[in-house]
Amino acid sequence: MIYTTYFAKLRSLPDSVTPIAICGKAPDWYNGAQYKQLAPKWVFFSEWKKTRDNHYYVRCFEEQVLSKLDINRVLNDLRSLSSTDDIALVCYEKPEDFCHRHLVANWLRENNIPVKEFGT
Repeated sequence: MIYTTYFAKLRSLPDSVTPIAICGKAPDWYNGAQYKQLAPKWVFFSEWKKTRDNHYYVRCFEEQVLSKLDINRVLNDLRSLSSTDDIALVCYEKPEDFCHRHLVANWLRENNIPVKEFGT
């Protein structure tokens, strides 16, 4: 199973779920796996931080990140980073906040890969 979650909830993940950070820069204390191919590009992320224009962010993320990826390659890469069958794609924002991990989750679902927020 693929889950999504955020760094503040990592302690609640069971050992059977491998966290994989998908952000541009993980917290200094995080020493787990990272998959930066699913991270937002700094150029549009920094612009979004100024404007909070979610439509701009979604368009840029889809055009500059997701459209460049092959779903099978991503899944194989994620599996190779995991020591367990289940993984959690990790970023910073709470589930109710705007976050690219929700865009990643939707992209995975559009490709018939089940994804859910951990703990929901």
